[in-house]
Amino acid sequence: MSDVSVVGPDSGEVIQLGPARIRIMEDGGTTSHRLGIGEITLPPHSEGPPQHRHAKHDEGFYVVSGTARFTVGTTDHVAPAGTLVMVPPGAPHTFANPGDEPLVMINTFTPDLYVQYFRDLRDAVDAGNEMTEQAVIDVMSHYATTPATDFA
Repeated sequence: MSDVSVVGPDSGEVIQLGPARIRIMEDGGTTSHRLGIGEITLPPHSEGPPQHRHAKHDEGFYVVSGTARFTVGTTDHVAPAGTLVMVPPGAPHTFANPGDEPLVMINTFTPDLYVQYFRDLRDAVDAGNEMTEQAVIDVMSHYATTPATDFA
């Protein structure tokens, strides 16, 4: 019989990265690394990561509360609660919270490759490194992710 994972509202691995709070709800351990799931909370008027592309995983975002702004290349998409955004490998993307309330999103990774990115970025910050755009890009590079500089 396989083990079932149940992650309650106060459970999961919490990672604080600057203003963003990431709660890892499934790190791939239950799904044989086919799927990772996190919850991202971004305070009002906060930017997300530099626009980037993933080469080896799909990424999904479901907006639970608040309103996100997704930038895909040069196009902005307003994403209120109830919106699902799916990003295939190679698509440039980033997100932000332009609103006046916290943004909460469920974030999926297929496969779970990117879960470790959050841990590595936290570890770099905990080791005394500043979380600059270049530092974020450097950690992203370990996970088949590159900046989308053609849209910067």
